[in-house]
Amino acid sequence: MNNKRLSANILLLITSAIWGFAFVAQRVGAQYVGAFTFNGTRFALGSISLIPLIIYFNEKKKYSGNYKNNVEINLKRSILPGALVGIVLFAGSTLQQIGLSYTTAGKASFITGLYMVFVPIISIFLKHKIEKSLWIGVVFAVVGLYLLSVNENFSISYGDLFEIIGAIFWAVHILMIDYFSDKVNALKLCCAQFAVCSFLSLIMALIFENIILSDISQALVPILYGGLLSVGVAYTLQAIAQKNAKPSHAAIILSMESVFGAVGGVLLLGENMSGRGYTGCTLILVGIIVSQLNSIQNEHKTICSGFKEEKYHA
Repeated sequence: MNNKRLSANILLLITSAIWGFAFVAQRVGAQYVGAFTFNGTRFALGSISLIPLIIYFNEKKKYSGNYKNNVEINLKRSILPGALVGIVLFAGSTLQQIGLSYTTAGKASFITGLYMVFVPIISIFLKHKIEKSLWIGVVFAVVGLYLLSVNENFSISYGDLFEIIGAIFWAVHILMIDYFSDKVNALKLCCAQFAVCSFLSLIMALIFENIILSDISQALVPILYGGLLSVGVAYTLQAIAQKNAKPSHAAIILSMESVFGAVGGVLLLGENMSGRGYTGCTLILVGIIVSQLNSIQNEHKTICSGFKEEKYHA
């Protein structure tokens, strides 16, 4: 493994740790403010935190031809995709935050991680080919979810149900990001979607929640963590790291956010699960990793074929 790839993997691991511990921040924040208020403020911070990066990269292009026109065109192109992705982000983040009021940070992190299994399943409806490794991963994940969330009375907890539905929206969100990422500037797309999510959340907060400044001040640390670190810093680290990381390897490393979420819940909140719950978490993680095996094999074949072709031409 070369130094660049090793550095990229370390940055991705740091990113997954930030995202994992964000479940703890969200769980604590849910004790003081409503889901809409929490998300409205943290995504506003997240959107604002990306503005310096956008300005920085715009400055780098300042001396290129048609700079002003290109900036205006990119900005206009980002508005509609940002709004559409922001609506899905609003749905996913709202369900996740509401669910965290009724379940643990550890369980929420593992259930949310199922979006990596849901993505290829949803892709079936887009007429994408589904490999055998995915279905094996789905079996592991479903069994794990059953052990983690379904009790002896065959009922699922209120909070876990919200997290499961939220994971489906996270999967849709990833597919939409994948679709628009080649068409618009990634930073501007993210800034726009965070702004839209914040706007919708604050509107709902004004309608359904009592916004009390003293409550927001008590939740200030979780809000700052969720907005600046989880959104601003983690996104930047991910963007930097994925320039030198293989996509499937990056996906597996980022899936470690589930583990960090569970560890954070135990260390910081004193959460605990039964042996059945930990077994379920393990099976979900195995399912996530197995679902990525085909991508790793394809990347390996591509690298090998490229090496053979290079050797042949040499």
